[in-house]
Amino acid sequence: MNIVLALGLAFLSGYLVVSAGWPGERTNKSERWMKLFMSAGFGIGIFSIAFVVERWLGIVDILAADLCLITLLLAAYLVARARRTSEDLPASKFADIKLPNWLHRSLMASFAISILAALYATVLRALARPHGDGWDAFAIWNLHARFLFRGGSHWRDGLSALIPWSHPDYPPLVPAAIAHIWSYIGHDDPIVPAILSLVFTVATLGLLVSAMAALRGITSAALAGITLASTPFFIEQGASQYADIPLSFFFLAAIALLHVFQQRSAQVPDGSLTGLFVLAGVAAGFAAWTKNEGLLFLFAFLVSQVAVVPWRRHPPANESRLNAGRKLVILLMATTPFLLLSLWFKHFIAPSGDLFSGPEAMLHKILTPGRYWAILRWYGKDFLRFGNWVVPTTVLFVAISLLSPSAGIRRQKTAFRSSVVTLAITLCGYFAVYVITPNDLYWHLRFSLNRLFLQLWPTVIFLFFLSLSPQTSTESQSEVKFGPKHR
Repeated sequence: MNIVLALGLAFLSGYLVVSAGWPGERTNKSERWMKLFMSAGFGIGIFSIAFVVERWLGIVDILAADLCLITLLLAAYLVARARRTSEDLPASKFADIKLPNWLHRSLMASFAISILAALYATVLRALARPHGDGWDAFAIWNLHARFLFRGGSHWRDGLSALIPWSHPDYPPLVPAAIAHIWSYIGHDDPIVPAILSLVFTVATLGLLVSAMAALRGITSAALAGITLASTPFFIEQGASQYADIPLSFFFLAAIALLHVFQQRSAQVPDGSLTGLFVLAGVAAGFAAWTKNEGLLFLFAFLVSQVAVVPWRRHPPANESRLNAGRKLVILLMATTPFLLLSLWFKHFIAPSGDLFSGPEAMLHKILTPGRYWAILRWYGKDFLRFGNWVVPTTVLFVAISLLSPSAGIRRQKTAFRSSVVTLAITLCGYFAVYVITPNDLYWHLRFSLNRLFLQLWPTVIFLFFLSLSPQTSTESQSEVKFGPKHR
C-alpha cells in the first residue's frame, strides 16, 4: 500500500500543477485525458525535485514534507482557480482525415490491438529484466537512486568523480523519483524503477494520442498512436529503465502544450491562456532536470520562440497575439527555477562531466573534417534503420510529408515553425557534442545516436500527423460549443 500512496501523492501533485495552469473550468474529453497523462509525468518530476531538496535540507520525515508540499500546491491551485474566468473555452472543430466507415472501424481495431500489444510486450520485458535492460539502467540510473536512498546524510558520496563511469553529473529526475518512492516502502525494491519506466512509456503514448485527438481528431490520433506503439525500439526502451523515454515525454509535452496554446489563442484572448504557455515552459524545464540533452532542448525551445514569432504589426487571425517579448518573459519565468536548480546541482552537488576535454583537444577535433563526415554518415545510417523496423518508416514519413497537399499549412503556424526549429537546433546540438566528444567517436555514435533519435521520435510523429490534417478556419471554430446538442 505504501507504493500506492507514494504514486498517488506524486500523481496528485502533478494534477494540481497541470490543473492550475489549464484554462477553463471544463474541457473536452481529449483534453481531460491529456491532463491526466501530463499529470503522471509532471508528478514524478515534482517528486524528484522534492526528494533532492529534502535530502539537501536533511529532512527525515519524508511523508510530512510531502503533505506540506501537496498543501502548498493545493493552495496555489485554488488561487489560480479563483482568478480564472468562469467562462468555458469553446471546443475545437477538426479537419480530421476522412475515412470510409469500414476503414475507420478497422483503424480503431488496429489501434486497440497495437496499444494492447505494446503494453503486453513492455510488461513482459520488464518482468524478464527486473533490474533494467542494459548497462545504463543498473550502472547509472538505479545506482544513483540507491545512493540517494541508502546514503542518508552521506547521499552526496554517490555523486563522486571516483566513479566516472556512472556519470554522476547526470540530472537526477529518474533516480530521485525512484529513491523517493523507496523511502515510502523502506527498501530498494526493483519493482519501483520498473513501474516508473512503465508509467512514462504509457504516459508518452497516451499524451501523443490525447494531444492529437484534442488538436486534430480521433483518426489522426489513432494513426499517431499506432505509429509509436508499433515502433519496436520504443517498446524496448520503454522497459529498459533508461531516462530516454522520460525525456521524450517532456519534449512532447512542451511541444503539444505549445500547439494547444496556439489553437486556443485563435478563439479567446491570450491573457486567459497564459497558464498553457507556463506549463510548456515547465515541461521544458523538467526535460533539463531529466538528462543533459534536456538542457540543450530547453535552450532550443527558448531560442525558437524568439526566432519564429511573427513580428508583423497585424498577424493573421490564426496566429497568437502574444508578442515575442511577453512570450519570452513568460517562458523565462517558468524555466528559470529549473535552470537554477540544474546549475545548483551541477556546480555544488555533482562533479564536472566528461563531455568536454581541454581547449586544445577540442579545437583539434573541431578542425578535423573527417569527424564531420563520419557523424553525417552515422546520422544517415541511423535515420534509415531507426526504430528496428524492417521497413525504413522514417523514409516513408519524409515522402508523405513532401507529397502531402497540406504541406503549405505548416508554414502558416507559429507553433509548428517554432517546434521544427526547436528539433533542428537540438539535432545540431547533438551533432556538435559528437564533434568534440573525448570518447571514441565510433563507440559514442554506436551506443547513443539511436537513443538520441528516440528522444525526438514521439514529437516527430506528433508534428507529422499534425501537418497532414490541418485545422479548420478560426471562423468555423468559434461557432462550436460544448455539449451534444451543438454537434
